[in-house]
Amino acid sequence: MKHKLTLAAAALAVAGLTQAQPAQAADCGAGGTVTIAEMTWLSSATLAHLAQRIMADGYGCDAQLVPGDTVPTATSMLTRGQPDVAPELWVSTAQAIWDQIKEKGNVYKASDIFADGGIEGWWIPDYLAAEHPEIKSVEDLKANWAVFAEPANPGQGRLYGCPPGWGCEIITNNLFKAIGLGETFELFSPGSGENLKASIGRAVTRNKPFVGYYWGPSDVIGKYNLVRLDMPAFDADKFLCLTDANCADPQLTGWAVGEVAVAVATSLKERSPDVAKFLGHLQVPNKDFSALLAHAEDNRLTPEETAVYFLKNYDAIWSAWVPADVAERVRANL
Repeated sequence: MKHKLTLAAAALAVAGLTQAQPAQAADCGAGGTVTIAEMTWLSSATLAHLAQRIMADGYGCDAQLVPGDTVPTATSMLTRGQPDVAPELWVSTAQAIWDQIKEKGNVYKASDIFADGGIEGWWIPDYLAAEHPEIKSVEDLKANWAVFAEPANPGQGRLYGCPPGWGCEIITNNLFKAIGLGETFELFSPGSGENLKASIGRAVTRNKPFVGYYWGPSDVIGKYNLVRLDMPAFDADKFLCLTDANCADPQLTGWAVGEVAVAVATSLKERSPDVAKFLGHLQVPNKDFSALLAHAEDNRLTPEETAVYFLKNYDAIWSAWVPADVAERVRANL
């Protein structure tokens, strides 16, 4: 009996020692400098700042933001393995490049950043849809060009395309050709994401016509009550050609629900497995994130301020991405 008690006591002692020893704290490992693509629109820039804050404060990384946009960033990750992380890479708008990335294997998708995927298309305001029920699909635009004519160019409608460098620029250009809109429309480049947002805001606040590209989740779709024009069902082969600037014969097809990846250089997984694990959990609910972006827009928050607001007010979401010790370090630095 004494022998059994001694064994039991020894077992308890070992268990006690095991419990007393904390788990190894998550850290940046041999990560060195971790580069994160900060793209030019609010959602992506916010996610970049969010990832940087968690990596720096939670894991002790030297996390640095670098400028980017969908196509240039995807191309750079393919050819140079840099930046290390693109928190909001729209795979569906750079599919040809992404296919090369998968074949090369130097970059991988750690997670789908939006729980419900990304929504892309051409949009009009809800009041315009009510006034012109004949305009329901992208194919209805050609015959109804006069609705979208600008005073500076009354002989053509204006369709707002994508800013230079965005993957949707190539797709929109090819769709414009596929529908034959060049006969009645000008494809207008807004020049930047901020200019595109401002153009929509001006049109809606003045109750004027607008048609052009946008995406969700975003503050713009919710704030300005935009209605997406109908498109045919998604066809993978046709869409793949639309993502190619050299597509010889563009054919009309709809966007699929957008695949929006947390794209990560494979080398980072090797250098910093704890950070790679965090990136594998990085995902935001569409509705909550749109609400966050609308709040940021209404209160004129910078992407950095929006990230801090998210960390302070959406703890239940982001704390599930990381171990408890990392979460505590992030909170302590807010």
